[in-house]
Amino acid sequence: MEVNMKKIGFIGAGIMGRSMIRNLMKAGFEMRIYARSKEKVSDLIKEGASFHATIADCVKSCEAVITIVGFPKDVEEVYFSPGNIMDSAEKGAYLIDMTTTSPTLAEKLYNAGSKKGLHVLDAPVTGGETGAKNGTLSILVGGDKKDFETCMPLFKAMGTNINYQGRAGCGQHAKMANQIMIAGNLSGVCEALSYAQAKGLDANVLLKSISSGAAGSKQLDFLGEKIINKDFTPSFFLKHFVKDMSLALEEAEKSGLHLDVLSCVLSNYKKLEKEGNGDLGTQALIKHYEK
Repeated sequence: MEVNMKKIGFIGAGIMGRSMIRNLMKAGFEMRIYARSKEKVSDLIKEGASFHATIADCVKSCEAVITIVGFPKDVEEVYFSPGNIMDSAEKGAYLIDMTTTSPTLAEKLYNAGSKKGLHVLDAPVTGGETGAKNGTLSILVGGDKKDFETCMPLFKAMGTNINYQGRAGCGQHAKMANQIMIAGNLSGVCEALSYAQAKGLDANVLLKSISSGAAGSKQLDFLGEKIINKDFTPSFFLKHFVKDMSLALEEAEKSGLHLDVLSCVLSNYKKLEKEGNGDLGTQALIKHYEK
């Protein structure tokens, strides 16, 4: 049965979310947004999004609700606090959590929503701020496949590499695998540039020389120049990467896996966060090698 998707509630107009909202509006969806501060989303309101002062009012009468917030505790709050999404969404609505969060929490959302006649998907994304702005995100989706197919017009407005990963929680498991790969890759980029500096190489020449070879990577492309220029402006917060890697390590341990590289990189990032670098971009890992 075809579902008419028109009114979309969106909670989480942060670095990623605000570009996703814009792309959904460009695709013709009527966007209803909630934010703690109306002033911070004034630009989106001017562009056509309607602001709602409460989550309940935001999600009321929406065919779908999308969330992309910071931490698992934030997901718990927006979905389960009295009067919020689970209490206020219309029966039959599609709830899509695009936060990177615990696979266990994703399953909890699915089970709670199913009991209320709601369709729940976990759909974390990768591609960073650039992918969000350009509408080229990779979207990793878990839940019922028929719900994934129904929500494809929404996903296509935000991304280009959209894949069904399996049952509820599998979207989050796929994102954990993604973050594990990034941890090792970005650590390698920082170590290589630290080595180059110690040996007196011109880092910019090195970057040009190796980026198209076997050592090339998205992390090198996106962050190599920023690392060289000491530009720590976040496209993804260091503190959020600590959260993601911590979740990945917890899930790995549940399966009896010992991921040594992930453990080491997480330890380095935790030290940087403790030193007050949590609001910098993930490329601030280079600071660990400059001590």
